[in-house]
Amino acid sequence: MASTRRDDLLRALPYARRYARALTGSQPRGDLLVAESLREMLASTDDTLTPRYGLYYWVTRRFDSGISTLPSLVDGLNSKQRQLLLLTALEEVPIEEAAPIVTLELNDAAAQLADARERLRASAATDVLIIEDEPIIAMDIEELVMGCGHRVVGVASTEADAVRLAQATKPGLILADINLGLGGDGTSAVSRILKHHYAPVIFVTAYPERLLTGEAVEPAFVITKPFEPLTLAIATYQAVSGGVDLQ
Repeated sequence: MASTRRDDLLRALPYARRYARALTGSQPRGDLLVAESLREMLASTDDTLTPRYGLYYWVTRRFDSGISTLPSLVDGLNSKQRQLLLLTALEEVPIEEAAPIVTLELNDAAAQLADARERLRASAATDVLIIEDEPIIAMDIEELVMGCGHRVVGVASTEADAVRLAQATKPGLILADINLGLGGDGTSAVSRILKHHYAPVIFVTAYPERLLTGEAVEPAFVITKPFEPLTLAIATYQAVSGGVDLQ
């Protein structure tokens, strides 16, 4: 039984890291938050939640405690609303399960989530650079980005095009695929861009667990292909309002 629980926790760790990084806007802060939360969870006798949901709960609890050094919120959403948005859209947790994770009654959680989504629709727009080598996928992402109220200033299919367009347009947000095929590498393109122009970055990949190992410098914001419009809206909102740290 202990071995099974350990295996379940190991499988849950990448998703806890994604949630914590998106919540804090930082890989190092998010990963530290997960490590601290895991220690608290293992010391607790409460095992009513599954390992994955339990990790979400302890990450949320520790975030709310303010023990870790975390960035302050600078916009109209409160911490519970941010948590509910990230849990339900980014982590695909049903609201019935997300409510106890954020320690709210179901009706209150549903009302908070509805208000957060409404505020999300009214959030400020920014200029977005899309890095994606598949033309059809790039068109779909472009449509979704514009549907979120943002402006697309360029679509790059190669690493070289991405660097050139970023220098020319100075985007407020970069949405990048990891694998650009023969056109290079999305993470390399972003690294080159950030040497000369800072912007929040969201990576899009079909294999998020490969970017959430905690073993190296990794992105703070990762969304999984295929994704829903709301997921993209929340990720862009969180990245722009909360900042991102790739260091």
